[in-house]
Amino acid sequence: MSHYEDLTSELLMGMRLHGVTYQRIQLAAPFGLRYEHAPGRAQFHFVGRGPLLVRGASGAIFTLNTGDALLIPHGKPHSLLSSPDAACENITAFSSRPICDSVCAIGAPAGACDDEESVILFSACMKFELGGMQPLINTMPDIMLVSTLLSQYPEIQPILDAMERESRTRHAGFAGILSRLADVVAALIVRGWVENGCGQGSGLVQAMRDPRLSKAIAAMHREPGENWTVERLASVAGCSRSVFAERFQNATTMTPLRYLTELRMRLAVQRIVNNGEAVEAVAFQLGYGSLAAFSRAFKRIVGQPPGALRAGREETRAAS
Repeated sequence: MSHYEDLTSELLMGMRLHGVTYQRIQLAAPFGLRYEHAPGRAQFHFVGRGPLLVRGASGAIFTLNTGDALLIPHGKPHSLLSSPDAACENITAFSSRPICDSVCAIGAPAGACDDEESVILFSACMKFELGGMQPLINTMPDIMLVSTLLSQYPEIQPILDAMERESRTRHAGFAGILSRLADVVAALIVRGWVENGCGQGSGLVQAMRDPRLSKAIAAMHREPGENWTVERLASVAGCSRSVFAERFQNATTMTPLRYLTELRMRLAVQRIVNNGEAVEAVAFQLGYGSLAAFSRAFKRIVGQPPGALRAGREETRAAS
């Protein structure tokens, strides 16, 4: 395994990709489902019975057959169609009924005779976080197809086969099983993309491929609360301060300390919002000697003070 693969495997340990809501959809042609932009969310679709078309935000159209799966990592608008000229309606306009917690059904009711001509989908709106590696999401393609990975990762196929069976037969507990399998397949799509070099690669990816810069990046991610200076990071990378600073800036378009600050703030958001940790404790963990200094840096990077973020979390929990 290369140093790049070692580093990405380590840094992606913080990946969180799991469904928030799921839908089993069964519709006969003609149909058109439109999904609006969902910032901060990914959309996953599995085809239990096809074929159908997906049209991405760019207008590009892909054919999906039975057993296909795709991930839209940025939550960009897209449509699922029975034909290129099918009229589209917002997915929220379709009546749905609950199957179990977080899973609902659109289309054929349970117990109805199965129409072999209808299309069956299992879809998920997903929370997608990479922790300190969140910028990688911005470099992902708009549509990620599992079919591009099957020859390299044949172990994915049995999971897809199981999803096809569960989506069609609707045996007891099928919704819960499908939702867990959907989470696994979506995560495997992301892992396959990373292990294959992250496509064309952003500045961050290029830095991670650099044997020297990657050592400094790994050090910052492993110990984000350490009192890092450019000199110390250069020493970790094994080069002079000036060479390291120039090389880092050229690869990532930011200074090493700016990268460190943004990393700390991404981790802070995750710890405050997801983990419910106290702002003061997070500030200390991430190397800030005073809450005031942390709050200034947080507002500069995130756009709002940490207290407002925590208050928003409490309001959301109270509402639910």
